[in-house]
Amino acid sequence: SSLKGQLHYIADCLHGPCLTAFLVDELVSEYVAGHGVDGLEPLLPFYMQKVTDPDRINRFENLYRRWLPLARGKPSPEFSYKDISGQVVGLRDLRGKYVYIDLWATWCYFCCKEIPDLKKLEARLHRRNICFVSISVDKDRTAWEKKVKADRLGGIQLIAGEDRSFRNAYLVEGIPRFILLDPEGKIVDANMSRPSDPETFRFLNSLPGL
Repeated sequence: SSLKGQLHYIADCLHGPCLTAFLVDELVSEYVAGHGVDGLEPLLPFYMQKVTDPDRINRFENLYRRWLPLARGKPSPEFSYKDISGQVVGLRDLRGKYVYIDLWATWCYFCCKEIPDLKKLEARLHRRNICFVSISVDKDRTAWEKKVKADRLGGIQLIAGEDRSFRNAYLVEGIPRFILLDPEGKIVDANMSRPSDPETFRFLNSLPGL
């Protein structure tokens, strides 16, 4: 991985223990905050060897523990929100299919920029064993309804409004945020790539049982 390469570079090229410790802590912590803990376990001994400051270690361990429940294969936190017709849809209703979740808002430029690619992704995987769920964090339900109807948004459109429980469970600090779950409701990727990323279709298309 690129993180592993960066850490090896630091180990090979830097000789000051303080600077090395600082950079290792920054890189590994930044990785966890952005990608979670998947694939990180083999690098932990290196981290503990280079970083010795108790405060840094304590901060990192707290971050690691927060992300551990979102590792690949862990059961996903639940959600239960209303769709545009007022019907409640929960994660349990979607068992048996892969679930690609988009956390977004009508006021979010980068969220709306992903919509055309999300539509293309849905079209390419039509009739496959996957459903696309968009969860809006808009507080203004009217603005959300207007956007859904005007842009003819597909998939399952839900609104969380001011309920932050699902966002908090996934440690969401910014949107858009994409999440992929397997047919059993377990996490495949808590920080999945965007629809506009060509790798997204390739990855989804390779899923077993899709």
